[in-house]
Amino acid sequence: MVKLNKKEKDLLVSVAKGEWKSVARIESERSRYRQYAEATFKKDRRINIRISIKDLIAIQKRALEEGIPYQTLISSMLHKYASGRLAEKVSLS
Repeated sequence: MVKLNKKEKDLLVSVAKGEWKSVARIESERSRYRQYAEATFKKDRRINIRISIKDLIAIQKRALEEGIPYQTLISSMLHKYASGRLAEKVSLS
C-alpha cells in the first residue's frame, strides 16, 4: 500500500468530491500557457515598481487561479495594456 502525505490525501478527497473539472479546448489552453512561459524567458529589461500590498495580494491570488507566476501575470497585463488589448471596465451606474 502506498503511503500518502496530507497534500496527496487532500487532493484525493477533492477529486472524489468532484471539485475538479476537465479543461475545455485543452490544446488551446496548453498553447496559451506555453506562450506565457516563452514570454517569461524573452524578457530583456528589468524594472522595479512599488504597488500596494492589497494589489499585490490580489494579483498573486489571480495568478494562482491561473496557475502562473504572478510576475508573468503582471507582465502579461502590461503587455496587453501596451498593445491596446486590455480595456478598463466602464460602470453604467
